[in-house]
Amino acid sequence: MSQLETLINSSDENLLTLLSSLCQGAIAIDQQCRVVWLSEQYREFLNLPADSVLTGHPVEEILPTTQLPRVVKTGQPSFLDLMQINNRWCAVTRLPLKNPDGSVFGAIGFIFYDNLNNLQPLFDKFARLKKQLVSENLLRTSKYELNDLVGNSAALLKVRRQALRAAQLDTTILLLGETGTGKELLAQGIHNASPRRDGPFVGINMAALPETLVESELFGAVAGAFTGASKSGRQGKIQLAAGGTLFLDEIADISAAIQAKLLRVLQEREVEALGSNRLEKVDVRIVAATSRNLKQLVDQGLFREDLYYRLNVLPLRLPALRDRKSDIPALCSHLLQKIAQDSGLPALELSTEAIHWLQQYHWPGNVRELHNRLERACVMAELDAIYPDDLGADDIILASPALTSESLSQIRSKAEADSLQQALEQCQHNKTRAAELLGISRATLYNRIRRLNV
Repeated sequence: MSQLETLINSSDENLLTLLSSLCQGAIAIDQQCRVVWLSEQYREFLNLPADSVLTGHPVEEILPTTQLPRVVKTGQPSFLDLMQINNRWCAVTRLPLKNPDGSVFGAIGFIFYDNLNNLQPLFDKFARLKKQLVSENLLRTSKYELNDLVGNSAALLKVRRQALRAAQLDTTILLLGETGTGKELLAQGIHNASPRRDGPFVGINMAALPETLVESELFGAVAGAFTGASKSGRQGKIQLAAGGTLFLDEIADISAAIQAKLLRVLQEREVEALGSNRLEKVDVRIVAATSRNLKQLVDQGLFREDLYYRLNVLPLRLPALRDRKSDIPALCSHLLQKIAQDSGLPALELSTEAIHWLQQYHWPGNVRELHNRLERACVMAELDAIYPDDLGADDIILASPALTSESLSQIRSKAEADSLQQALEQCQHNKTRAAELLGISRATLYNRIRRLNV
């Protein structure tokens, strides 16, 4: 009998039973992370049969997302955490069980799910402190999860699977895809699914920064490094992201000098602030993104080849919206709810005609354009549903009066050919992988290659 089993069976009314009566369930594991005891409330909460034998089984077989093994390994308690069990959010407390000499011989976890409202004052206080930290530039937050990539198309499901696997590896990720496909959302989802999720997420759009500010903004600057610099110096985005994730959007737009300094960060995990001659070690994971063809820029001499290969360790390509049109109804429903919540406008539904138009439209601006059109429709709609003219369907024709159905077809064909070419280049012309990337069959891929003469 283990030390923990002895503790549990030491009396008819043992301490663990007493503690579990104060919550909605409790579980205890031993040093090998095997279940030693489970309260009846916890068993019912998990919908486990009353006659099932759970003792001796690894705890992760019962609770795949449990953090109890980490408590056993580190000996550190987790006094308050949120955990989803059977689609219900619970407030969870996890405590290590230690000998007098400090060695850990097990852990116990308690769940609270009925009384989350009682914790609201604590959550409010935490939110105020978090807001204060953000305002002081001490913390950057990320609000999106991988599940916020809405849709069930084969192409999107594959990206989510790849992103979840990539999140577990502490290496550089390169996000590829057209403008508006959701690369920053994916970057935040990867961060929140990674072991760095408790660290900061710092995002910076490289294309939006003036050339004169890029170096100090990214690497920081010492006092007096340039006219107007702070007397105490300033931390760069890389230093602010220490222990977390740095997201570099539009990475293709950085100059050759910045490319060289960024390469050192990736190779040596060292950063040199502007005006300094001292190298500073940094612990940061870089996720870069671009809507441009980096390999083509390398061939043109506009992007460093060594930096390209350092960034292209784990490439993930987000599909264009036109390549996952089956996701549009679910995506519209999600976006309309968000727009109604943010704007206070009444929630509207899409008419059958609107859904048909949305699925026929080519979406050069992808999900960003979809959101903008839906937001416009929520304001402009005069009936109880959204119709194509509310979405601006007429504007597309009015903006280009000379645009014929033949020229529209040519535009669609060119965009389709470009998307196909990019997929083939990304997969080194492996047609099976390119078909998987686009979410289509190999037969469809070959038909498109012949039809579009790619």
